[in-house]
Amino acid sequence: MTADPRASAFLRLLKIMDELRAQCPWDKKQTLETLRPLTIEETYELGDAILTNDLDGVKKELGDILLHIVFYAKIGSEKNAFDIADVCNAICDKLIHRHPHIYGDVKVKDEEEVKANWEKIKLAERDKNGEKPKSVLDGVPRGLPSMVKAIRVQDKARGVGFDWDHRDQVWEKVTEELAELKHEVDACSTKQADELGDLLFSIVNYARFLNIDPDEALERTNRKFIQRFQYLERESAKDGKQMGHMTLAEMDAYWERAKEE
Repeated sequence: MTADPRASAFLRLLKIMDELRAQCPWDKKQTLETLRPLTIEETYELGDAILTNDLDGVKKELGDILLHIVFYAKIGSEKNAFDIADVCNAICDKLIHRHPHIYGDVKVKDEEEVKANWEKIKLAERDKNGEKPKSVLDGVPRGLPSMVKAIRVQDKARGVGFDWDHRDQVWEKVTEELAELKHEVDACSTKQADELGDLLFSIVNYARFLNIDPDEALERTNRKFIQRFQYLERESAKDGKQMGHMTLAEMDAYWERAKEE
């Protein structure tokens, strides 16, 4: 029987990892802790490639992340804690157990029921393992960026039925929070930051009801602003003008040209 090229490629990577860990001075020194910031950086680079639809970049960044996974597993095996087989089998077992509509006799009608079942199964798993979770939200990493954390918190709450019925209700909440923020700003109160946070949280919630990733949407706007601002810098320089020495009206004229182009 012909060998699966996917398996051959993975075994090749494992072999290279073994060689690097044994022979390379840099690879020998790495620990779980030293790899962590590098993994976070690689994840953001993957996100950049996805946002720009750079499929070749996605392939390369996925390779970098896969290398990190293999690296962590190699270190785990050296500590007699786990190896790459344990990692693969653990996720396989989890996927099978949390997809009873595929590997069992559970019936679902849509993706929302799949997500709801997933959260319920997770809670049951923790209870079975004696973990006794204090909250459905315990699985949300504390170190997540604030906007991403808001998305995950809202998703998990929705998974157990705590959610609005319709997006119009969420929009009412957005306008309510906006009015509360304006009230605190007009009053020069100390609650402005709290109200701004409530407004942002409600906007993230509304984006979820629109099936829009607010983090991705904001990043698209960041990139759009950067492109237009750099156009302003470039074109004004061609006209012999300097940033910081133009009026707002002059800069706005270049900005409008950037939008047109």
